[in-house]
Amino acid sequence: MYTSAKPYFYGTGRRKKSVARVRLYPGSGSITINGRTIDEYFGLETLKLIINQPFAVTDTLGKFDIVATVTGGGFSGQAGAIRHGLARALCLADENFRTPLKKAGFLTRDPRMKERKKYGLKAARRASQFSKR
Repeated sequence: MYTSAKPYFYGTGRRKKSVARVRLYPGSGSITINGRTIDEYFGLETLKLIINQPFAVTDTLGKFDIVATVTGGGFSGQAGAIRHGLARALCLADENFRTPLKKAGFLTRDPRMKERKKYGLKAARRASQFSKR
């Protein structure tokens, strides 16, 4: 596939429990995630749209090839992580992309995480059912 001799731009993206390592190569627009194409990896069309959002904002659709490695979380979190990593890599590719990507909110790490379970409760906030008697 791609060798390390080819120059590329790198970005790390995170969302919930997912971590994406995104490499951006100058190319024709192919997207490879964990060794599979985007169509094989993500079944839902909305997840594919989420990944392509940074390209739409910067008008670079079809100018770069993506090779991403994603671990952890679910499909939605992984798509968000790839978008975050892709936006960071595009900033390295061209500094002029930073302003539109920042305005769209793609460079901001989404801090929302799962709340931890508390003792005495069944879940983070779920308590056992109250009974007067």
